[in-house]
Amino acid sequence: MNKKKIFNDPVYGFVQIKSDLIFDIIEHPVFQRLRRIKQLGLTDLVYPGALHTRFHHAIGAMHLMSMALESLRSKGIEISDDEFEACQVAILLHDIGHGPFSHALEFSLLKGVSHESISFQFMKMLNREFDNRLDLALRIFQNTYSRRFFHQLVSSQLDMDRLDYLKRDSFFTGVSEGAIGLERIISMLHVVDDQVVVEEKGIYSIENFLNARRLMYWQVYLHKTSVSAEKMLINLITRAKELVENGTDLPASPALGRFLKYRYQITDFQQDQELLQTYGKLDDSDIWGAIKYWQDNPDKILSMLSRMLLERRLFGIQLTNDPISKEELKQLRHRIAEKYGLYRSESRYLMSHGDVTNKAYIAEGQKINILTKKGKVLDIAEAADLPNITAMSKIVKKYYLCSPKNVSL
Repeated sequence: MNKKKIFNDPVYGFVQIKSDLIFDIIEHPVFQRLRRIKQLGLTDLVYPGALHTRFHHAIGAMHLMSMALESLRSKGIEISDDEFEACQVAILLHDIGHGPFSHALEFSLLKGVSHESISFQFMKMLNREFDNRLDLALRIFQNTYSRRFFHQLVSSQLDMDRLDYLKRDSFFTGVSEGAIGLERIISMLHVVDDQVVVEEKGIYSIENFLNARRLMYWQVYLHKTSVSAEKMLINLITRAKELVENGTDLPASPALGRFLKYRYQITDFQQDQELLQTYGKLDDSDIWGAIKYWQDNPDKILSMLSRMLLERRLFGIQLTNDPISKEELKQLRHRIAEKYGLYRSESRYLMSHGDVTNKAYIAEGQKINILTKKGKVLDIAEAADLPNITAMSKIVKKYYLCSPKNVSL
């Protein structure tokens, strides 16, 4: 069978698959499931074009990894064919543990279990199926391989994951402020003392990258309508889980039903291969299918939230620079309970509050290092005489409060 395939990607054009192992991984049911998980969750309720998937993103990130490795090779960095393929595999599988609606349900359907932890379990499962041919990819993914710069290309403040999702999300949402000069950034990468650096002449491209990331967070990832829809979905799943745990029989797919009924820890996935395979059957369609059933459920809260999401009647949301007071929350809970004939304890399902943070660049930990023309390696915040970098190094926090629009905030 010919496994040398080409994807026609709307962002990059032709993406070549040159490795039999990578072809087989892409063909695997667990990876194909990513076609049924949207990259941006409910963001298409704001930007109708945001219908691209985790599958799109994984293929795109792998393509950028190939470009970066080829660029480094051209500068004399020795990269073996095995290392090249392992890096491609590591970035291809970096998001394979995402569940339905990705980050929105990460801690409601599975409390305390991150998608990175699930990704690692899937990678180990695939490694067994492919006769340990993913060993090196696993070490790069975990950052236990001796050449640490490979892990930086998979996970850092300037990794192929971020470069792809900014470019791709900007393309599909139509938010042009997220556009970045990918080719220039990748061509400016180098390796010094086993760490990824950016040549000094690429410094303005990095400034643009950080600024694009900051703007994309406010305009897309933390768009107030997206936040509102996401909190409604979290409340809906939390309510469904509470009902099922208390003995209510709710219609759901077998996979979703299992995760509504039981609470699992990462140790359960490590010890139970069948549980991991069940999780590998979950995607966005499980949630939407259940919501369509639940809109007619006798439980007032479950049916109301289901209908509101299906009809895009979203919570009103208020963003402020100051924390929401306890008195405000108490009054809102009272108004919701009164308006909908609920107990005060039930009103929490029709509201949400908390904070969102935007951090374009945090120098602590993984830095973006610049290689100056004099051969020095400096953190970009030191290397750049750009006031923007200093401003983007500050964490901006905003507080939100949302509830049905017919209950005044």
